[in-house]
Formats: sequence, C-alpha cells, structure tokens
Amino acid sequence: MGQLPPGVIWFWPGWCRISHIVTRATVTYNAPARNCPTADNVMVNVDLSLTFRIGPDPEAAANFIYKLGAHRFDELIAAETEEAIRGLVYSVTHDNVNDLREEFAVGMLSTLNSKVAVYGVQIMNVKITDVTLPPDLQDRLERTTAFKTKMSEQEKSHENRVRVLEDEATRSIETIRKSNSRKLQEIEAERIRYDIERREMEETARGVARVEEIKAMTHADVALKKSLGSETVHKVMARQDAEALLKKTHIQCQTMKIDSEKKINVEVKNSEADLAVAESKAAAMIAKAEAESDGAEALKDKRRYELEWEKLKVLETIAGNQSRKFITGDKGEAILSALVPRP
Repeated sequence: MGQLPPGVIWFWPGWCRISHIVTRATVTYNAPARNCPTADNVMVNVDLSLTFRIGPDPEAAANFIYKLGAHRFDELIAAETEEAIRGLVYSVTHDNVNDLREEFAVGMLSTLNSKVAVYGVQIMNVKITDVTLPPDLQDRLERTTAFKTKMSEQEKSHENRVRVLEDEATRSIETIRKSNSRKLQEIEAERIRYDIERREMEETARGVARVEEIKAMTHADVALKKSLGSETVHKVMARQDAEALLKKTHIQCQTMKIDSEKKINVEVKNSEADLAVAESKAAAMIAKAEAESDGAEALKDKRRYELEWEKLKVLETIAGNQSRKFITGDKGEAILSALVPRP
C-alpha cells in the first residue's frame, strides 16, 4: 500500500495490484436543499456548491478509501449540508435569506472540515449559488426590491440634494466666514493703528508732561533757592536790624540812664541844699525859739504858729518844684520828722 510515483513502471510484481485510484484534483459538489422553512414559515430552495479534495498525502487517501468511501461520503455531505442549510434558513425570515450567503459559507466551511478531516478530505470552499422563493413571494420581493431600489434612488437623490444644499450653505458660510475674517482683520488692523496712534499720543503727552515737569521742577528749584536766598538775606538783614536796634536801644537806655542819674544827682544836690537851708533855718528858729522861750512864755504859741507856717512854706516850695526829689537816709528821716507836726 502506498503511492506510486508518476511515469512508466517497467517491472510490476504479480502480487501487487491497483485497488483504488484517488485523484488529487479539486472536486465540485452540488448539495441542493428543497422546501427549507424560514422563521416566518416560508418554504425556500437553496442550492449549495462546495469544492473539496482528498489528500494531500497517501495516508489521508487511505483514510478516505477504507474508512469512508465515496458513497458514504456522498451521504455524509448531503446530510450535513442539508441540516446546516435548514438550521441557518430557519434562523432568519424570508426577506433576509439572501443575506446569509457569506455568513453561511464561513460557518459551513469550518463545520464540514471539522467532520470530514478525519477521513482525509479537505473542504476548500463553500458557497450558496442560488436561493429560490415561491413564485408569488418572489414577485412580491422583486417588487419590494424594486420599490426599495427606487426608495434608495430617491434617498440618494435626496441625499445628493441635501449634500448640494449643504455644500451651498457651506460655501455661503465659508464666504461669510471669510468676509467676517477679512472684516475682523481690517478691524484688528484699524485697532492696531489706533493703538499705535494712541501710544504715540501717550508718548508725546508723556514727553510734554516730562518737559513741563522738568520746567516746573526747575522753576520750583529756582524759586526755592531764591526763597532760601531771600530768607537768608532777610534773616541777615533782620539780624542786622535787630542788632542795630538793640545797640540803639542800649545806647538810648544808657543815655537815658546817664541823664536820669545826672538829674537825680542834681535833684539830690538841690534837695540836700534845700535840706541844709531848711535845717539851718530850723536850727535858727529853734535857737530863736529857745531863746524866746526862756525869755517869754507868753510868746510860745506865737512861735509855734510861725514855725508851722514856715514848715508849710517849705512844703509848698518842695511841692511846687516840677522835678521829683528823692531824699533817703537819715536826712530824709530828719526832714520828715521836722515837717510832720508832733502832737
């Protein structure tokens, strides 16, 4: 048992024979399923086409020949495909049965390979070639499909119209946006120009203010220095005037003091002279009075009267003098004692 190489074989033993010939080419198998009910109980016919091959090694071919065989493989494939088709069709409604071709092919391929791989068979491709509905339902689906197609065309037309309107609106909005952007740029440029002009005006105003400030500070410094100078001059002049006035006042005071002292001395001398005269007169009168008192008691009252009269005259003389007289010491006391009458 084994695989013969290709070409002519010249020597063939008698105990060897060819029992089976297994092709290595890909084989197409049709597996139709009739009256398969859908989820809404509509009977459909489904034609399934699959391609397979046996091998690729001699062991796989031997498994296919001795474990399964062509007849039982036909029964197995027919049963498995019909069961899979009926289960899949029953899971959907009749209007969605045409959408199961790709999904069914992928699922059916993996399912069949898992079941026939042990027999040396490889399923290469599975495809649903046709799905047939009942004639009246088919016509209705065709009309529905046509209506859906028309609806789709209308939707596409509407979408196209909406897209055109959106494009026009977008262009209008873009135009407005560009116009607004241009206006904003113009406004921004104008604002920048105004800012520049404002800054220039501010700088000019600051320069003028700085110049005026410097001028004002200069004038203020000049006025301050002038005021300080005037103050110093006035202080010096006031000090000089005060010193001159003080000296003048001192001189005047000294002069007045000297004059007063001179007048006082003169008055004192006059008063002393008057006092001496009065004392002499008084002594003479006292002596005369004593003499007369010894001689005649009767003349006592007359002499007292004359004495008093003379005292009054002295007081009149002193009072009539306009300059004041200051007599101090024992002489003043003596004059007062002589002038004041005793009881």
